[in-house]
Amino acid sequence: MNTIPFSTSSPTGWILAAVFGLIFGVLLQKGGVTNYNVIVNLFRFRDWTVLRIMLTAILVGGIGVFGMMQFGWLEGYHIKDLNLPGLLLGGCLFGIGMVLYGYCPGTGVAAIATGSVHALVGFGGMLFGGIAYALSYGALKESLFTHGAFGKVRLTETLPLPEWTLWIVLVGISLLVFRLLRGPKLQEEAS
Repeated sequence: MNTIPFSTSSPTGWILAAVFGLIFGVLLQKGGVTNYNVIVNLFRFRDWTVLRIMLTAILVGGIGVFGMMQFGWLEGYHIKDLNLPGLLLGGCLFGIGMVLYGYCPGTGVAAIATGSVHALVGFGGMLFGGIAYALSYGALKESLFTHGAFGKVRLTETLPLPEWTLWIVLVGISLLVFRLLRGPKLQEEAS
């Protein structure tokens, strides 16, 4: 296996993490998703900026990880167990929090860096939610997380297709979605 020439927990790894984190925050700000109204208007079906950025991040990140696997830079995927009740509960709580807060965690931190006071206040809610989850994890694991648990499952293991085929399909669907949502605002396209 080829390895990356430095440890991610080395000083070089920490510096690179800080640099890439800074670049990520700047790109979020330049993309407009540190603006409360952009996120809220996604849920009002008026602004598709967040959807396009998230789809781009999924594609770039996924293809990047797939490429690193092909080069032998990664030993394997670190897959979490598929647990449907946990995913549904977590998705609902995350969605409610995102609508109320007006940011997802990454855009919230980037908004704090731009001087947003309400993003800073909402960040306290994120911390509270994270602590509440950590404290309740034991009870949730014994009750909620035991039902609907499918173990470590990947789409490539359930469909009889090679992984590169699924990436081609995902990229094709993404390009179609980008085409359908090409304008930043649904209202402007309808006019």
